[in-house]
Amino acid sequence: MSQNYSAERPQRIENIRAETRGYTLRPAERLKIPATPDPEACRYLFTVFTGNRWMELGEREPGKKMLFGEFWHQGELCILFADTNVGKSVLAVQIGNSIAHGKPIAKFALDVKPSKVLYIDFELSTKQFYQRYTHPQGNYNFTDHFLRAQFNPDNEIPDHYKNYDEYIIAGLEYRIKQIKATVLIIDNISCLRGGTENAAVALSLMKSLKALQNDHFLSILVLAHTPKRRNPGSTLSADDLHGSKLLINLADSAFAIGTSSANQRLCYLKQIKQRSTAQVYGEDNICLCHITKPHNFLQFEFGGNSHERLHLRTRNMLNQELLSQKVAELSAQGLTQRQISRELHIALGLVNKLMPK
Repeated sequence: MSQNYSAERPQRIENIRAETRGYTLRPAERLKIPATPDPEACRYLFTVFTGNRWMELGEREPGKKMLFGEFWHQGELCILFADTNVGKSVLAVQIGNSIAHGKPIAKFALDVKPSKVLYIDFELSTKQFYQRYTHPQGNYNFTDHFLRAQFNPDNEIPDHYKNYDEYIIAGLEYRIKQIKATVLIIDNISCLRGGTENAAVALSLMKSLKALQNDHFLSILVLAHTPKRRNPGSTLSADDLHGSKLLINLADSAFAIGTSSANQRLCYLKQIKQRSTAQVYGEDNICLCHITKPHNFLQFEFGGNSHERLHLRTRNMLNQELLSQKVAELSAQGLTQRQISRELHIALGLVNKLMPK
């Protein structure tokens, strides 16, 4: 049997033989044998207990504390969205100021003590913010627990950051740790990363916010927009959040501000998504409100509740039919036309027109 002695020759000899024959020797590459995965490496990926054990653990965990009634709970990543110039920033500052002071807004429960709030403002200039909270008689006195951060766009990205988005998230984390904030409000999400319509971008953004939330035990409220051509005759839903569906899918809760077609000054709040509570302020029980500035603090003032369909712009007579039913019900309860007008937030003349004959 012939033997292959060339396999035993030193590499130097093989190179000389190759040169005499007029070609360059290229040693054969060694096959890379993939390492066998260690089955124990993923043992901590999932925690497995019986259903009863999970019930025991759930019973020991404290309930979620309310930050803004049923709309937003402690430890949640919540999204507040609305059309442009409806008052998202006004409400966000009002909520942040409420948490910082430890005082609830109207009928919405607040279950936490005064907390450090970091409000990241990508929208207003210093002067615009000032004008909202000043009055000829004096400026509003914010508590030191409420801290506002203004974005400085002229800063260049240091070399060790992959992109501007990573740089911004790092800047947020630096300030969170510095002031020991427990509540983060971002106004608004479109300034964090461009193109949230893209699923990959939206997923990356939500992962970054979730990491901040978990690493620093944060409650996060993020402001967002509705599409520019939203149908004013349809009820508000998760589909009205501008951008990828992943934004709201990965959020813990979400609520929206709608505008009333029955009264230009009237707005309403509606729960869109909730995990820590049952839906209280849904389509049949929206919270009516309007923006006011009684002294030196621009804010939402909350009134009664209503059905969302009464405040939608429709081509048929559905609104008037529903209003007629509501007017008849309140009239049967003994309310005067003026009282009905205040209760439904509609003009006194319209009440008179809809009164049962």
